[in-house]
Amino acid sequence: MANTSVSYKCPNCGAPLSFQPGKKTVTCEYCGTEFEVTAIEEMFQAQNEMAAAAEAAQESKWETENDEWSSEEAAALKALTCSSCGAELVCDENTMATECVYCGNPTMIPKRFDGKLKPDYVIPFKKTKADAVAALQNFYKGHYLLPDNFTANNRVEAIQPMYVPFWLFDSKINAQAEFKAKRVRRYDSGNMLVTETKVYNCQRAALMGFERIPVDGSKKMDDLYMESIEPFNYSELVPFSTAYLTGYLADKYDVTAETCAPRADKRVENSAIDVLRSSVKDFNAVDMVNAAVVKDVGKVIYALVPVWILTTRYNDKPYTFMMNGQTGKVVGSLPYDSGKAFKYPAIAALISMPIFYFVAKLFL
Repeated sequence: MANTSVSYKCPNCGAPLSFQPGKKTVTCEYCGTEFEVTAIEEMFQAQNEMAAAAEAAQESKWETENDEWSSEEAAALKALTCSSCGAELVCDENTMATECVYCGNPTMIPKRFDGKLKPDYVIPFKKTKADAVAALQNFYKGHYLLPDNFTANNRVEAIQPMYVPFWLFDSKINAQAEFKAKRVRRYDSGNMLVTETKVYNCQRAALMGFERIPVDGSKKMDDLYMESIEPFNYSELVPFSTAYLTGYLADKYDVTAETCAPRADKRVENSAIDVLRSSVKDFNAVDMVNAAVVKDVGKVIYALVPVWILTTRYNDKPYTFMMNGQTGKVVGSLPYDSGKAFKYPAIAALISMPIFYFVAKLFL
């Protein structure tokens, strides 16, 4: 059977290759040989093309003998062969890069980044697994309502590095807004305290340009988490190469740019109005009356960004944390001790959820 995946192995010793965070080369951890990204692409180009063709042929014959699977479930599952050990791998239709559960080799699925599915750019990982674990421990500090058992016995149950698909939107807009601004002055007049209020109608308009407005293109990833680990430094975007995926999980998008565009437009609109509002200065109060934001020009690029996903467990309940694989920013949900809430009433009053609260802290 033809291989439908490609394992990137060192041509010198046959060991798995992996991209090391913070480096610009792909390294063999066994013999120490380093390869330029372009060299990796050239070495495995033929294998990638053959694997993509093999998967295309297999898809035309894909059937399931399990009558309990719906057609949607069957379509979402794909059987692949590991090019290293020959084992059959089953993954969902969005997986671009994974790891063989039998031999542990990093495995690429070339057909998943063919043609229009190929990302334009990628931000390579800069933070290592050790950085992620250390960041999580640092994340716990300063949260006085955490149960003692959680911090004393907490262990990382699973940790995975994943490239998450993002759409990055650029747009030029024409923004207009009308504000009602108040200026209040109080003064004594004889034996009276006078309050003088003047109301102004302020109109603002501006042409603005926004670059790299991010919206994640994955149904798997929680949008709140993805927005919370921003920002990414987009000056470090590099042209996409499969070499950066070696040793990592990666998904292709399953939410289209068209579907994501309204979220990007809303972020642009809110930011534009905030800019216009900030220009109405030296008033005691400013309220928006109405606003209009019209997009003149827009474009979008497809990129993969690095995310560490960490899972812990407390009282048989899993807790998931995510770390920006470039900057080290961590977000996640934490349990809290209701008994401690009586000791720290001021802190407890800030908690909006009855059981969990959401926090984010930058790991330096």
